Amino acid sequence: MAGVRAIYGLVLSIIILSAIRGRDYSEYNGFAHLSAGVSCGVAQFVSGITVGVIGESSTQAILSRGMLFSSSVLILIFSEALALYGLICGMIMAQQGQRNSN
Repeated sequence: MAGVRAIYGLVLSIIILSAIRGRDYSEYNGFAHLSAGVSCGVAQFVSGITVGVIGESSTQAILSRGMLFSSSVLILIFSEALALYGLICGMIMAQQGQRNSN
């Protein structure tokens, strides 16, 4: 799951890098891309922490009650969705910076 978060950051950085090349790059665009990167990064960080905490807690809970496995996997998927939401917000912010530069 950690590799997926790294790919999310890589996708956003490629989008931002493609916007920088060959255009007039204003201060507005810079702040829009900075906020896109920060929002994506913070969401990835929080998602990583939640996966760690949930993984540790669910491992201990599964040892005592094996039927909790499917619910713990479901909770892990929901915590991974935080990272995806951060990527989507970052992409929207990066696109907004590109739109206002024209």
